[in-house]
Amino acid sequence: MFGALLVAGIVHGLIIGLAALAVTLVFGIARFPNAAAGDTMTAGAYAGLLAHQASGSLALAGGAAVAASGAVSLLGYLLVFRPLARRPVASLLVAAIGVAFVIRAVLGLIFGHQQQVFQVPLAWPIEFMGLRIPPMDLTLAAVAACALAAAFGVLHLTSIGRQMRAVADDPDLARVSGIRPLRVMVALWLLAGAAAGIAGLMLGVKTVVSPEMGWEGLLTAFAAAILGGIGSPAGAVLAGLLLGIAQEVSTPYVGFTYKIALAFVVMLAVLLVRPRGLLGRVEGVR
Repeated sequence: MFGALLVAGIVHGLIIGLAALAVTLVFGIARFPNAAAGDTMTAGAYAGLLAHQASGSLALAGGAAVAASGAVSLLGYLLVFRPLARRPVASLLVAAIGVAFVIRAVLGLIFGHQQQVFQVPLAWPIEFMGLRIPPMDLTLAAVAACALAAAFGVLHLTSIGRQMRAVADDPDLARVSGIRPLRVMVALWLLAGAAAGIAGLMLGVKTVVSPEMGWEGLLTAFAAAILGGIGSPAGAVLAGLLLGIAQEVSTPYVGFTYKIALAFVVMLAVLLVRPRGLLGRVEGVR
């Protein structure tokens, strides 16, 4: 049982890690908590569901989820967050909550509020070292691994990724060095939206798709982003894995209702010992 819960926890942790990656990228570069990340996940889940119903292909569903969530994320930046760029953080946070409500309301009007599911074929579990692993879990883990590899490849192996990291380290120095802020921000919101879309697709396949699904998972994504060290992409993914495993492994002991609370207990315990998070950096100001 422990092995099965561990596998389920890894898959769930990858979902949390992708959502936390979307949150921490925006916080590290745009400098505000994006409360619309959860509903961007939901938009990706619905786009993936429509593509899967039309084609039966999970790969096409993933492409549709990335495209839809990336577009929603970029529109939110261009229409709302860019005009408010020089406003206080509280104003941007309230605006992000408003964007989240708008996305959720639009999805509710279009698709209704009933729960929908991905019609995936049933398959015998794969036996491995005494574990019985559902093939869909392996597929989702592979999808998440490819998405994370692509995201970190963009951040560390491309020119736009280096510019994004430069803006995250020192926005003023990056600006005087000739880096174009608009180009960086467009790339940031597309990348954050793509990560949220894959997370939404995976969550929809594992559970159900509804307009509230992303909002309900947003708190855990924020917890993982804080636990990993706000602004640290690698820390967000690592913390997501830890929280996902902690939630699933604790289920037989605390039940389904309270396993989410245990994840926050883990977060608080780590932050009491290491306030900057797992991979966060201590920054000095002169």
